[in-house]
Amino acid sequence: MQTINIRGIRLFAYHGCLEEEALIGCDYVVNVQLKGDFLQATKTDELCDTADYIIVYRIVKEEMAIRSNLIEHVAERIITRIKKELTIVKQLTVEVIKRNPPMNGEVDEVSFVIEK
Repeated sequence: MQTINIRGIRLFAYHGCLEEEALIGCDYVVNVQLKGDFLQATKTDELCDTADYIIVYRIVKEEMAIRSNLIEHVAERIITRIKKELTIVKQLTVEVIKRNPPMNGEVDEVSFVIEK
């Protein structure tokens, strides 16, 4: 099994349990790790033999645009769609990072990681 990492997908979104978060939004970063049999792509040099990064980015962007109270919920939607649309992916890790969360204190980020 080989690994493809897509790191630092930066997006602005409106997730959170607080009313203000739905209005002002926040910066997010999403990291995705894809595992599967991508070895054929090393021989053929064909996109159809690997996971298309553009599809992954599109899925992340679309799911991040749908408001949720919890980043856990967003991460689950992202992982479910990637597995459904890219059947070559056998194992997947998604990390959703919320930058500067509103927490009555100095916190750089909060993240949630899910693996399936």
